[in-house]
Amino acid sequence: MKAMAVRPLLLFFFFAQVRLSFSGELSSMESIPDLQESMYMVVDGYPCVRLLNLSGKIGCSNPGREKVVASIRRFRNANDLTQLTAVLVSLDELQDLLHRISNDVSFHKNIVGVLVESGAEIRDKLKGFSPTQKFPQAEFAPYPSINYEWNSMGSGIMLKAYDFPVFLLSESSTSMLQEVADKNEKVMNGYTTSVAEFDLVMQTCLPLGGYSVWSSLPPINMSLSYQSKPIILLVASMDSASFFRDKSLGADSPISGLLSLLAAVDALSRVDGWNDLNKQLVFLVLTGEAWGYLGSRRFLHELDMQSDGVSGLNSSLIEMVLEIGSVGKGSSQGVKTFFTHTTGVSSAVNDALDALKRAQDSLKSENIEVLSSNSSNPGIPPSSLMAFLKKNSLTSGIVLEDFDTAFTNKFYHSHLDDMANINSSAVVAAASLIARSLYILASDNNDMHSSVLGAINVNTSLVEELMGCLLSCKPGLSCEMVKNYIAPANVCPSHYVGVVIGEPSFKPYLGYVDDVSRFVWNFLADRTSTPKENASSSCSKDCTNEDEVCIRAEINGKGVCVISTTRYVPAYSTRLMFESGIWNVLPPNSSDSMGSVDPVWTESNWNTIGLRVYTIQNGAYDHFILIGGITVTILAYFMIALARSLITKALKRD
Repeated sequence: MKAMAVRPLLLFFFFAQVRLSFSGELSSMESIPDLQESMYMVVDGYPCVRLLNLSGKIGCSNPGREKVVASIRRFRNANDLTQLTAVLVSLDELQDLLHRISNDVSFHKNIVGVLVESGAEIRDKLKGFSPTQKFPQAEFAPYPSINYEWNSMGSGIMLKAYDFPVFLLSESSTSMLQEVADKNEKVMNGYTTSVAEFDLVMQTCLPLGGYSVWSSLPPINMSLSYQSKPIILLVASMDSASFFRDKSLGADSPISGLLSLLAAVDALSRVDGWNDLNKQLVFLVLTGEAWGYLGSRRFLHELDMQSDGVSGLNSSLIEMVLEIGSVGKGSSQGVKTFFTHTTGVSSAVNDALDALKRAQDSLKSENIEVLSSNSSNPGIPPSSLMAFLKKNSLTSGIVLEDFDTAFTNKFYHSHLDDMANINSSAVVAAASLIARSLYILASDNNDMHSSVLGAINVNTSLVEELMGCLLSCKPGLSCEMVKNYIAPANVCPSHYVGVVIGEPSFKPYLGYVDDVSRFVWNFLADRTSTPKENASSSCSKDCTNEDEVCIRAEINGKGVCVISTTRYVPAYSTRLMFESGIWNVLPPNSSDSMGSVDPVWTESNWNTIGLRVYTIQNGAYDHFILIGGITVTILAYFMIALARSLITKALKRD
């Protein structure tokens, strides 16, 4: 019994020693939380999570409903695994590791988790890293050449299923885990080992989706029964994807396009006389595009249904769709170069190309060049415009990109597509080009004086501030611009689409709308608003006039009513319907060609996701202690029996 009682004490000293080795000092422990803190090291990381669709699953999760625990070893030192192992791997080795796991059954059976290192030097070691396909979402392409490689770096690893957890470590956790792995290697046959405990248990699921936003300049007069002005629709996306769910920044693809749209709207908001122009500008910011073009398809569906969320719009009035794609890498040797990918030849496309050329000429001092994409391209690149073309093949549209025949972004749909992957000058140039082109198209004035265009200027400081807010944790969503409109739930931005919670609505409960969508809604509502005749009235949610919206309502409940046509539109699969609190999958609709190939993405739900490290005794040492305890007990029994026998004999002689 004494031998067995020693074990907890030994464990205590082992845990305390591990704590000492990482912190450099042994702090006093005065409570159970202190003891737990000494025993366990919680590791910062970003998980790969499980997604499901109608035909299967992708992503990562624990193999069952229990936590998994395994010793930590580096991949390069783990050629032959004889026990359950959590592999520590550099990002440049991740694809090789996953390939070996897929092709080596004996190796696979001992892998219970993967820990991926991160660090500033990783980007320099990689030629590129894109875990999605070489033709992303090729099944939705409006042309037959689906084997074309737009994304040469695409590996497709994020679209496979893994029955073990995978975590991307933070930089600080990377250093800590490297030390742990090295220590394990040195004491491979010792009586203790450091292990990783993964808690990535997936359960029920919810559909992927969120809320898109649209706005108009000038505001649409809702009292008119019929809108007659042709619509110029400017489109950008605000969601990205990544192998690691919460590390989806998508700086170049697509957030550089979103930044350009917001900056262009800001520049145009300072121009007077919009009511006198011939065209109606509409700005559409979509979410869910990385997962089957959920936002654009749902928007077009709502237009068909003429639902309240798109009141004031009519699909037959959309004259031109101009999409801002990836524009953050369009600067080289001082020249900002962009490429126009068109849907074909039409008068509207020609007018738009001419407007872009005139805008370029008016920005000569900015060294901006607009080129037509290569005629050998099979069609437009992966973009929201594909959904419009699938809906109506005669749609006139242009996608503005920073590439011609293939992505220049080597980190497409990767956590490495961050702020370091774009430059603000390219975003400013694209915004300037778009703002002036839109004004030319809206005015329909071929004799426009250059001084009019010269007055439309993009605020460079605004672009840089937006980059800090939407692409960085410092200041992140706690920046003054965002906090001027909303009370963000998170500081670090992530542009993963998320899931639809509750019943989709055109006037959603704001707690179910993500931070970025709420910020975009408020920003556009503010910038596209027109002054009221009377002093602005305060509001906490809604305004009494249907032409008004309440902005900044989250700021102490003291919002302001402004005249603006800005609306939320739910973004989720057109194959789903929410009825009586339950999501139902609808059968394919013959009139919806994209719906027939829609996988209907859902995300597994979970209570918590966790990763922690601690030290345990080697199993062989446990057996040794057990056998030793049994041996000591048996020996003690015989010694006691022998002693009793000797004592009894001695007493009899006496």
